[in-house]
Amino acid sequence: MSGWRAGLAATLVVVALWQAIVWITGVPRFILPPPMLVADTIWTSRALLAEHAFITMTEVLIGLVLGAIFGFVTAILLVASPTVRALVRPILVFSQSVPVFALAPILTLWLGFGLWSKIVMALIIIYFPVTSSFFDALMRTNRDWLGMARAMGASPARVMLHIRIPAALPGFASGLRLAAVYAPIGAIIGEWVGASRGLGYLMLLANGRAKTDLMFAALLVLAVLTILLHAGVNKLCEKKLDHPE
Repeated sequence: MSGWRAGLAATLVVVALWQAIVWITGVPRFILPPPMLVADTIWTSRALLAEHAFITMTEVLIGLVLGAIFGFVTAILLVASPTVRALVRPILVFSQSVPVFALAPILTLWLGFGLWSKIVMALIIIYFPVTSSFFDALMRTNRDWLGMARAMGASPARVMLHIRIPAALPGFASGLRLAAVYAPIGAIIGEWVGASRGLGYLMLLANGRAKTDLMFAALLVLAVLTILLHAGVNKLCEKKLDHPE
């Protein structure tokens, strides 16, 4: 079964189970709205959802690009310099021990309620997987290739540029695939803590007004956008990074 057909089949199964739960339990709509009500809300509120989705995806895409760049550069520095590796790796590990929710209020205090606090949240949450995946790939470069390059008198910079980085690009691609899934989490957490626009803000607003159908609609829009982002990044990685020439 092709990828889109499998995805469609899985979606239909989830929707059928969702509707079955509503029918069997008789749960009130303000707790679990039926799928058709959510679909109708998506259609009738499409302009509102599109407006907030644009803000969230702007935060996600900028955070994804910046996180990928910083992760790429950091991984190279970690491999190139034992001193940097000794100093920075503990900081990276420590950064993952701090709950993301704990950082969101601080970033909002420092950067305000605008886009940048959410962009930095997205950057932080994807920076580690990108850096870690690329660093591991750089460290696993074929030892025979490295030995041959040194025997031929290649400088460390040329070895990095022409051997290590090209060989490690599939590892960088793996980190980007993870980042495409994680980046929206950072943006949404930032919007929950403090925002006036975005899908996360819309979810909180709908929840406070007991508009559960709108909350589910925003959640489904976010899920679809995340899937599309992951598919786009995956396609880019397959063309440019998985099989470097």
